[in-house]
Amino acid sequence: MKYVKLLSASIALSAMLGTSVQARTLVINSDASDPAPKEAWAEIVDRFEKANPEIEVKYNLYDHESYKTTIRNWLVTSPPDVVFWYAGNRMKTFVDRGLFEDVSDIWKDNNMVQDFASAAPAMTVDGKQYGVPYTYYQWGIYYRKDIFDKHGIAEPKTWDELKTASAKLKENDVTPFTIGTKYLWTAAGWFDYLNLRTNGLDFHIQLMDGKVPYTDDRVKKTFENWAELVEPGYFLKNHASYSWQEAQPFLYNGQAAMYLMGNFITPNFPEELDGKMGFFQFPVIDPAVGMAEDAPMDTLHIPSKAKNKDDARLFLEFVAQAENQQLINELLLQIPTNSKAKAKSDPFLDKGVAMLASSDGTAQFYDRDTDPAMAKEGMKGFQEFMVHPDRIEKILERLEKTRARTFK
Repeated sequence: MKYVKLLSASIALSAMLGTSVQARTLVINSDASDPAPKEAWAEIVDRFEKANPEIEVKYNLYDHESYKTTIRNWLVTSPPDVVFWYAGNRMKTFVDRGLFEDVSDIWKDNNMVQDFASAAPAMTVDGKQYGVPYTYYQWGIYYRKDIFDKHGIAEPKTWDELKTASAKLKENDVTPFTIGTKYLWTAAGWFDYLNLRTNGLDFHIQLMDGKVPYTDDRVKKTFENWAELVEPGYFLKNHASYSWQEAQPFLYNGQAAMYLMGNFITPNFPEELDGKMGFFQFPVIDPAVGMAEDAPMDTLHIPSKAKNKDDARLFLEFVAQAENQQLINELLLQIPTNSKAKAKSDPFLDKGVAMLASSDGTAQFYDRDTDPAMAKEGMKGFQEFMVHPDRIEKILERLEKTRARTFK
């Protein structure tokens, strides 16, 4: 009888132990598919699993463009526990549809309102926070210093200087600007900067919020400035055939001299170009207009229909920690959103940090600041303009119809 009791107790204890050591699964879907982000997140996931041995992370990686489409399907059907996404209106769109979890408790419990003060507005809807940001970065013009030196070109500070530099490069059979607009958003970077420099941040945000017609004379002025680069052929030929990654080799092999891009490009610079790559702020167009910058913020969120929200919260809290933000951004060569984390000392990053600190304000990015339906049509129009600048009137009329329909 004692043997039976002991055996029963042993079986019960084994069952309890088995249950306690059985790993809980945390499913994460990510679009951090470039080499530096892949390395950064592999390290973070490894650290998280070591700190939480009872949790097994299933980390699913997707390419950027397919991710933007499929995330919409996951969120309404069978979502993972954590998703990578973006701040600003891109986040708000899912919040408004009830697809992202309110994580204000994480912000409160981890002193994030103070430590993430500069990031908080882009993560907040109606006083509540809906995700955790892990990085942001500057945009600007990356260029070949050796090519500039060869042709006696200094870093342009003004619009006229940029146009003069472009003309000289083209005269010497160098394409002034490489760009790949196959996936449209790179053209939006040009629109953002031209509009910010032509009309200022307040006007830009009003346009993003649907409060200004696309047929407004001030918007037309932005495109008139853009045409001063498009019509002389200062952009890479056949750019609509290339992704942003596929447009990089033209810069690296010397066929092109400049690239308007985010700082996430810098880990891709070839070793043989060490010391030959430079960075400058998008030049002044109107001295009366403040120097605002694009500084997009990347984020993590918990879908409202996630199955394992408890462990998802643990992961978001883990990523918010200063030491982990620092690790991620050292590998990405970007800027931590936690004010207690330090940005890596790097020539490009040092310039970016200083530039953003002295800016007259920041925008997220065209497709993160405006409604998704408007962004989709807007970016189509930008790409079309870069190929057929003569169609500008029809393009703006079409965008205005989209704005009127979208922002009723």
